[in-house]
Amino acid sequence: MFRDGDKSDGRRKRVYTSCSGGAVRWKVVPGNLEDTMKLLHISDLHIGKRVNEFSMLEDQKYILDQILVIAQEEGADGVMIAGDIYDKSVPSAEAVQVFDRFLTELAKRKIKVFAVSGNHDSPERIAFGAQLMSGRGVYFSPVYNGKAEKIVLEDAHGEVYLYLLPFIKPAVVRHVLEQECGREGGTTLWEHRDSDCEKGGSLPESEPTESGGRFPVSYQDAVRLAVERMQVDETKRNVLIAHQFVTGAGRCDSEDVSVGGLDNVDGEIFDSFDYVALGHIHSPQWVGRETVRYCGTPLKYSFSEAGQEKSVTIVELGEKGEVRLGTVSLLPLHDMRRIRGTYMEVTARAFYQGTNTEDYVQITLTDEEDIPDGLRKLRIIYPNLMRLEYDNSRTGRSRVVEAEQDIERKSELELFGAFYELQNNQSMTREQADFVGKLIEESRLEGQRGV
Repeated sequence: MFRDGDKSDGRRKRVYTSCSGGAVRWKVVPGNLEDTMKLLHISDLHIGKRVNEFSMLEDQKYILDQILVIAQEEGADGVMIAGDIYDKSVPSAEAVQVFDRFLTELAKRKIKVFAVSGNHDSPERIAFGAQLMSGRGVYFSPVYNGKAEKIVLEDAHGEVYLYLLPFIKPAVVRHVLEQECGREGGTTLWEHRDSDCEKGGSLPESEPTESGGRFPVSYQDAVRLAVERMQVDETKRNVLIAHQFVTGAGRCDSEDVSVGGLDNVDGEIFDSFDYVALGHIHSPQWVGRETVRYCGTPLKYSFSEAGQEKSVTIVELGEKGEVRLGTVSLLPLHDMRRIRGTYMEVTARAFYQGTNTEDYVQITLTDEEDIPDGLRKLRIIYPNLMRLEYDNSRTGRSRVVEAEQDIERKSELELFGAFYELQNNQSMTREQADFVGKLIEESRLEGQRGV
């Protein structure tokens, strides 16, 4: 992969990438594609999110306004939002107002919106008013009922089929199959091409339930079936917007700890699509091929992302099989940075002069002794200090993992005490040890009684 173009617009940077892959079904082509469908890909807005108890609403308003400008400057036909619009399934009134303003401004500019619900969203709330808003070019994924919403777009090269697939769980697909086909002889009938269940069968790679029926038991099964039921015409140009974890994607700290566990799906499931606009992973990256892409969050939501440059992805669709990808960098209201040094170093004017002290920062002090009231003192210079940590001989002392036989010789209280010390860099007090000892004894007695 190489950089085909690198354009600057003030501090905003546009980067276009190209590749040559031999005999492949899809290729990312260099140069301008004339009379093409141009779409912006964004995801994981997490509107209403708080990071280390700091509200991100003002930062989110600021970055959404920037995305509006980019969409207009790029002449985008539409904006794809790949899930996790809100940070909570029941968003605050302020969060809803921020998103409502964003949608209204896009509609005023006659830029279409295509959005799906993510795992943080309520599918029912996201789908509310979808039919009404579609009249203004704003399309939301409905609650999944066995069919994905399909929108047909047109440009000089013909039709583009855009599919909206909300976050899919195996239980959702099981429920749909049960409603469609009922149960006969303990086996759920299903037919992934038609909804009339004329044929019976068992889902590939599924396991029998206690009653002997077969249902999708993994995300892999569920998403595969959802895609198969779309009946994608592979001779046409097809785009999918989805919110799933594709095997091989790299995670970061701001994502749910469960991401990348049992929810993996193989990228091959999406082979029918010219471009797959993914959400769920917060770092920009492609998986398997360049046109199966996570655009990442528009803002940094953890210090593990401090070194990232956030951006929106620009997708241009040429003739069938031709896709041009680019990114436009985003400039946050407050950056997220890590600072390290002694207290005297990080408070010296020469150290912070010329930097934006309003940024969200994590400061790691290397002083051997804790600074009394250090958080308050440092916030005089760095008002948006989110985290204060220490790295010295006390906190960074090496720890040797005990052998299994040593662990087996220790009592429950000793094991808990070792864990507490590992977490807190200090031993439990006498009162804490007595309290834990009582809990352990009560638990042991309950176990003996068979409770």
